[in-house]
Amino acid sequence: MMRSCLLTLLLLMCCAPAWAQKKPNPVFAPIEDVENLPRVLLIGDSISIGYTLAVRDELRGIANVHRIPTNGGPTTNGLKQLDKWLGDKPWDVIHFNWGLHDLKYMNEKGTLVPVSEGKQQVPPADYEKNLEELVTRLQKTGAKLIWCQTTPVPEGATGRIRGDEVTYNEIATRVMNRHNIAIDDLYTVANKQLNEIQRKADVHFTAAGSEVLAKHVAAEIKKQLN
Repeated sequence: MMRSCLLTLLLLMCCAPAWAQKKPNPVFAPIEDVENLPRVLLIGDSISIGYTLAVRDELRGIANVHRIPTNGGPTTNGLKQLDKWLGDKPWDVIHFNWGLHDLKYMNEKGTLVPVSEGKQQVPPADYEKNLEELVTRLQKTGAKLIWCQTTPVPEGATGRIRGDEVTYNEIATRVMNRHNIAIDDLYTVANKQLNEIQRKADVHFTAAGSEVLAKHVAAEIKKQLN
């Protein structure tokens, strides 16, 4: 009996990692391009992860909508990864954002913490400098570029201060205007209906909220495709 129990326990231990493994997120699954359709790339954090599939649905038969295979994180991560994300194939439109990870407060271990216990991951002056470098690199692709304004930070969101996103959006607007880049004001779109589409004390959106954002993002991409 004991031998049988031990054998069962060993089998469970061997199988547990497979059971615990999460299913791959379909958002990150590579897509096969439909021939003769323009190629669109989405660059962004978890907000863009939330609306990616819905944007693809909105642009089905109009464009091949790709996205970076991860959370874009702060501008510092963008500087490290951008060349890999862009790959070696041409892009017709690139819709991009960095911000929510730049303005958040982190401790020395890189953990999101209450504001009083950390400092901003990328302070405003560095954010502007990084955006300048990122935009210069993106322009070399020859794609039509769309900057997406950072969405609202609600009261009570851990590690972030409500209103910081406004400051960072002002910086981004200044950079984009210098380079004549189109701006998708997703901040205003979301801010008008936050109580209906955003989670409480959380920068993220409900599933229905992500659908709302997706419709707007898709419409902005269509403008550039036309």
